Amino acid sequence: MNPMKCKRVGISSVAKLHNVEVESERSVEEVVGSGGDLTPQKRKLRSDSSSPIKCKSACRNLSACTSTPANGIEKYFSQKKPQAFCKPPIVAKPNWNPRGKPCLNKLRLNFGRKCVCFVSKLANCVEFVDKEQMRIVKEALHLSTVPSTVACRDVEQKRVLEFCKSCIEQEKAGSLYVCGCPGTGKSLSMEKVKQLLVNWAGEGGFQEPDVLELNCTSLTKTSDIFAKILGKYQPQKKANGTTSLQLLQKLYSQKPQLDGTKLMLIIADELDYLITKDWAVLHDLFMLTTYPFSRCILLGVANAIDLADRFVPKLQSLNCKPMVITFQAYSKDQILKILQERFMALPYTVFQPHALELCARKVAAASGDMRKALCISRSAIEMLEAELRESTDKLNSSTAENPFSVQQTAPALALVKKQEIDIVRIDHMAIALSKTFKSPVVDTIQCLPQHQQIIMCSAAKHFRGVKKDTTIGELNKSYIDICKATLIPPVGSFEFSSMCKVLNDQGLLKLSGQSRDIKSKRVTLNVDEGDITFALQGIRFFRTCLE
Repeated sequence: MNPMKCKRVGISSVAKLHNVEVESERSVEEVVGSGGDLTPQKRKLRSDSSSPIKCKSACRNLSACTSTPANGIEKYFSQKKPQAFCKPPIVAKPNWNPRGKPCLNKLRLNFGRKCVCFVSKLANCVEFVDKEQMRIVKEALHLSTVPSTVACRDVEQKRVLEFCKSCIEQEKAGSLYVCGCPGTGKSLSMEKVKQLLVNWAGEGGFQEPDVLELNCTSLTKTSDIFAKILGKYQPQKKANGTTSLQLLQKLYSQKPQLDGTKLMLIIADELDYLITKDWAVLHDLFMLTTYPFSRCILLGVANAIDLADRFVPKLQSLNCKPMVITFQAYSKDQILKILQERFMALPYTVFQPHALELCARKVAAASGDMRKALCISRSAIEMLEAELRESTDKLNSSTAENPFSVQQTAPALALVKKQEIDIVRIDHMAIALSKTFKSPVVDTIQCLPQHQQIIMCSAAKHFRGVKKDTTIGELNKSYIDICKATLIPPVGSFEFSSMCKVLNDQGLLKLSGQSRDIKSKRVTLNVDEGDITFALQGIRFFRTCLE
């Protein structure tokens, strides 16, 4: 074939292809712009047009093809208003778009047959859940993600750091006990203190201490902690006939042969796992810091707040009382601040402000555990993800059953446009909170009559101290005191005893004793005080009773 003829045929084919794409694009615009009216329109002939059609040459068609999108659908999704380029940049973060972008590469249409097929194929080709964005947001809330700074713990970190600095400056051993409820930032703070101490020692010209970090839950036996400490000093030496504790005591009782022996910073986490019947391991561990040539700085971390009250008095009698620092539970404002700092690195808004505030309030009222707040936030994101997938499945099933129905296909375009409100709302957070905190006990307490709920409040206050059980008569006095303080008429003693029996049958209270006098029977709270607080804290009256 003649080369010039081949070239003309190629140009003509490209021009025809461009005309087909233009017609497809017009069909899409007719479907979208019709406001959901997908009735096939009668095709207009060229003779029906009032104005003459200007035909372009093949060369112009070829040049226009290079700037034309791959199909007419991309134009619909990539349309941008010209005035948007003139607006100044917005400082506020945009809302999160977990639906992602439409995947138009898979979309192939034949507008010559049915234009309605566009909606049904569009629903199957749009990525309604962006997996990458979901992964990034969940990763920001994961417990293993270590933040760059430990917020709301500056005072505690400073006290621990100053204690370690003084030990290094004076080249003496020392012990410190850090306690607090779970999820209050103790372990993170110790990690931060370790980094700051090593940097401070290097910059100040001091000898950097050796660091030994231990998690006591990983020890096979409680006495293995002494073998771990000895292995840091003498990795190759094995105990022959003597225990690791005896070797450490001998090591710290003699002057070191080499001058300038490094201090050792020992961070023992989950220290309450070392508790034995005679408390011998804990006492021996803290006693290591009292030997004349001891070179260890012991930082013990535990969840038990009353652990210090139980073993510190004996340590004080042995002249090795440690310094005690308590990490209080996080407040509502602190939990909210930490959650907001987790999302600082993200370029978009993920949660409604009221949703985060609800999470912070509930967690602070229940336990103040920051780890629980992070888990609840992740659960709320999973609620949103499930909602998006469910809406996608419904759309796909409806379009597959009847692609020609206007009522079923019209929501497809609405779902594509509805991207700016797909963030975690307060209803998602409420469901996540109820799944985390609610239990059959909480539901039972919330369904009790008012006076039985007051009895539960009086029992929670009565057993808040050292007492584990009491008599029904003493509990009745606490109940009457609450009723008088709140100006509510109390029930009689017989009715009170009957209600205690009902609560015993429901497993909330436990009655014991063989006395015939009902007032002399022993009563014990059979549920956790936290469940009572969580069940009734939403009512101001009971919140006042529990204070």
